[in-house]
Amino acid sequence: MESADIITLADIVQLVNTFYAKVKDDALIGPIFKNRIQDQWPEHLDKMYRFWQGILLGEQTYNGRPFPPHAQLPINTEHFERWLALFQTTVDELYAGPVAEEAKFRANSIAKVFYNKLQYLKNSQE
Repeated sequence: MESADIITLADIVQLVNTFYAKVKDDALIGPIFKNRIQDQWPEHLDKMYRFWQGILLGEQTYNGRPFPPHAQLPINTEHFERWLALFQTTVDELYAGPVAEEAKFRANSIAKVFYNKLQYLKNSQE
């Protein structure tokens, strides 16, 4: 059976929930997320639904600054690579089409920007 593309908020919810289930179980990045989010998973997931809804569906329901919560996390290249691998695998397992491809492209772009900002902050503190 061929996968459909990401077209509704329900698709975004499925993508985010499936992805974060993998994140929670991941030995490398799971502990970082669990430590940071603690018992705030429903709030975090809701924020992620709205974030991706804006990026992929053009429905501007997210209001926030995504980078600052990541600024003090103990993360490096391998963490970004794992995050991207899990995200891209999740998209590929669930969806196919131009919006699914856009999701993977945007995730890659976000990871690059966040990584570069973290490197800048790290280098400016040395």
